[in-house]
Amino acid sequence: MKDFSPEILYKTSRSSGAGGQNVNKVETAVTALWNVAQSSFFSEDQKRRIAEKLKNRINAEGVLLITSSESRTQVQNKKIVTERMLEMVEKSLFVPKKRIKTKPSKRQVQKRIDTKKKLSEKKENRKFKL
Repeated sequence: MKDFSPEILYKTSRSSGAGGQNVNKVETAVTALWNVAQSSFFSEDQKRRIAEKLKNRINAEGVLLITSSESRTQVQNKKIVTERMLEMVEKSLFVPKKRIKTKPSKRQVQKRIDTKKKLSEKKENRKFKL
């Protein structure tokens, strides 16, 4: 896992939710911003893959945004946001192996045909004959 955290910028804002009077005074919510196109940690192909996989989270300027206001402390929210961003980018870079098509063996094909024939004969024998 590549640690590109030096390229991440952080912005703080006032958080809603738990915290009592502290909520109105302290900026505990943290937003992480990372410009995908300007990153020096990834190749062009990797940047393209990241942009494609995370297109719903990347804004028009090409900046990936993630916000957290779960914790009451700014430090904890910064940690949460950084971990989430690193994890999301890592998942977007995963390339699944291509599936290799396989043919059923001759024995399997023959077994399937034989089973169909037996079932057909069984149903044929049920018919009323004069």
